Amino acid sequence: MGKTIPVDQLASEVMKGLEEYAELTTEVVKKEVQETGKVVKQQIESTAPRKSGRYAKSWAVKKTAETSNSLEITVHSRNRYMLTHLLENGHAKRGGGRVRAIPHIAPAEEMGIKELEGRIERALK
Repeated sequence: MGKTIPVDQLASEVMKGLEEYAELTTEVVKKEVQETGKVVKQQIESTAPRKSGRYAKSWAVKKTAETSNSLEITVHSRNRYMLTHLLENGHAKRGGGRVRAIPHIAPAEEMGIKELEGRIERALK
């Protein structure tokens, strides 16, 4: 009939295969997280309010934390960080009244979440 394999050898081979798959998926996910961070940055830059253009150009992607099986990135405004909350949510004027909100970060974040999910699904198929 067929060849018999000891259970411990079979378990060892299965574990080896699972470890290889875990390594592969981790690499794929990390790559897609980095690429999606770049896409989110571009989205924010393109939808950010422009007066002089310095605020829109100030956005960057930074690797915040990385372990063997995870990667965390942050998309942030390098030198105009004080403006992000005011522009995103609006604010009160000195003499009364309000400055309207210009949502540009939250929509990019939502798009980034959907983009990352799609990229990971496509990459792992």
